[in-house]
Amino acid sequence: NTMFHRLATRTLPRVVRSISTRQMVITDTNPPTPLSLNSNLRYFSVAPAQTVSNPDMMCRQCEQTQDHVACTTVGVCGKTAETSAMQDALMYVVKSVSLWAKAAREAGATEDQLHDANVWTLRSVFSTLTNVNFSEERIAEYIQEGMTIKRELEKLLSPTYSAPVGSVAEVDVLGNNLQELEEFGHSVGIPMRLADMGNDDCFSLNEIATYGAKGVCAYAVHCYQLGKMDGGIMKDIHEVFSKLASDEADMEGLLANVLKVGDISGRVLSMLDDAHASTFGVPEPTPVRITSTEGKAILISGHDMKDLDALLKQTEGAGVNVYTHGEMLPAHGYPSLKKYTHLAGNYGTAWQNQKFEFAAFPGPIVVSTNCIMEPRRAYRDRLYSMNEVGVDGVTHIGEDRDFSKVIKQAQSMKGFKNTIDPPKFHTVGFNHRAVLPLANQVIEATQSGALSRIVLIGGCDGSQFERNYFTELAEELPDDTLILTMGCAKNRFIRSDKLLGATLSNGMPRVLDMGQCNDSYSAIVVANELTNALDCTVNELPLSLALSHLEQKAAAVLLALLNMGVKNIRLGPSLPAYVTPNILNVLVEKYNLMPTTNAEDDVKNIMAGE
Repeated sequence: NTMFHRLATRTLPRVVRSISTRQMVITDTNPPTPLSLNSNLRYFSVAPAQTVSNPDMMCRQCEQTQDHVACTTVGVCGKTAETSAMQDALMYVVKSVSLWAKAAREAGATEDQLHDANVWTLRSVFSTLTNVNFSEERIAEYIQEGMTIKRELEKLLSPTYSAPVGSVAEVDVLGNNLQELEEFGHSVGIPMRLADMGNDDCFSLNEIATYGAKGVCAYAVHCYQLGKMDGGIMKDIHEVFSKLASDEADMEGLLANVLKVGDISGRVLSMLDDAHASTFGVPEPTPVRITSTEGKAILISGHDMKDLDALLKQTEGAGVNVYTHGEMLPAHGYPSLKKYTHLAGNYGTAWQNQKFEFAAFPGPIVVSTNCIMEPRRAYRDRLYSMNEVGVDGVTHIGEDRDFSKVIKQAQSMKGFKNTIDPPKFHTVGFNHRAVLPLANQVIEATQSGALSRIVLIGGCDGSQFERNYFTELAEELPDDTLILTMGCAKNRFIRSDKLLGATLSNGMPRVLDMGQCNDSYSAIVVANELTNALDCTVNELPLSLALSHLEQKAAAVLLALLNMGVKNIRLGPSLPAYVTPNILNVLVEKYNLMPTTNAEDDVKNIMAGE
């Protein structure tokens, strides 16, 4: 890639660092000069250089990181310095296992022999995502399991094959206690790894691939829950982490690794789309009640439909209604889930409001996957975690999916005292299989002037005030625009009085809810089919994208889109702290990646096709 070769060979700014196990002092002596940009490109605002001295932790994997630099005492998510160190230790072990899994495959090991390593890799990585696992003991269990798997992988190599070497491959923390694992985690965190690589821009690419790969692993876990595991994908995932194990400042190789993550992400999202449809039926446009019904109730939040399916089966005839929360909303569109009459509706909004919404819910709450927050006392005793989710002091439901305690607690509580009338509804189920039959209608509406533009607004929501931008953007768009949406960011506007039930002049709904962030593949399919129908490229479609970026699943989706060559994406409310100015400028030049600004100006530019 010529552009990245130019970046790799130019003189980079000198950065003075003093590094110890728990110290990182960064002082820019020569701030980087941006690469030349075309005058019509916008600049993202980049946080000024700051000095971070003696941090207790160094975490910047999510967009909401403190001051858009790094969380250094406690995470904005609530993660402690101790938990952060444990997660760093776990990711180091993930890279070690990946090196050995890669070597085992090269030595002829089968996917059956690598099954435990594959599953452990996915689940352990998922546990390190933002708002998933806050339990040091649970993370320590993943570390010890990983060390055991590493030793089993070592046995798969015959003497004729070269074993991986180096500190990552040879790591041994088997039997270490919590304090020892924490200290080890501090020694392999961002400050030390950045110092070892010695190049800010190369390390930025390393982090981009790391966090994108974390999102990919999370999506792959959802596939695994539905019985889908692909050996080729696991081979590539282990190769990605094997590359990330190196501290070589290899600009070209690290760029290739980033693009490889984008490719894997698209394949995993496709597999997940197929897994959902083959397990629960093709989603259908379905009105979902978003107001309560009198009766006892259980709330389930997260992403895994398999967990909801098990809960619905066990609550059938128990006199308890089940409500979905957050990213479980699209469940109501699947035929084999919506057939349950006690799937009563959807309660609440996105994850960041759970401390208020969970406290007000009159029954027990199950969190199957991300996102979970440190619970309030008001509901801690009726909160249950599942799968990779972990919070100390919260009851964890095992792999047997036994909800008997949850059901018993729900039956002992009062539930909703009355039914809210008139009810309100939001329609879900606009999977690509439901939208594609409307393609001719969309094209005719575009040609007749009934539809001026298609705007995709989606992604991961968060708690900053600036994220109100996505509400304002949706409401500011002209009445003849079609809004596609997915992910928890849609909660910013799907209940808007202006948009709830709104239609285009030809009768089509103005807002098409395509599902979870897990369902991002639907948007890719629709875009591809429209390019075929209109005989144009994806970047020539009357389509604009505004994505709310927060955590690692969003990073995986973004890399999938960039790998497809999609340009002109608006990303906000701010850029992740791990992207350096030089890497950012390349993304702007190559993909015309744009920041969100304000809704009024962005609508004008969107409608002008900019």
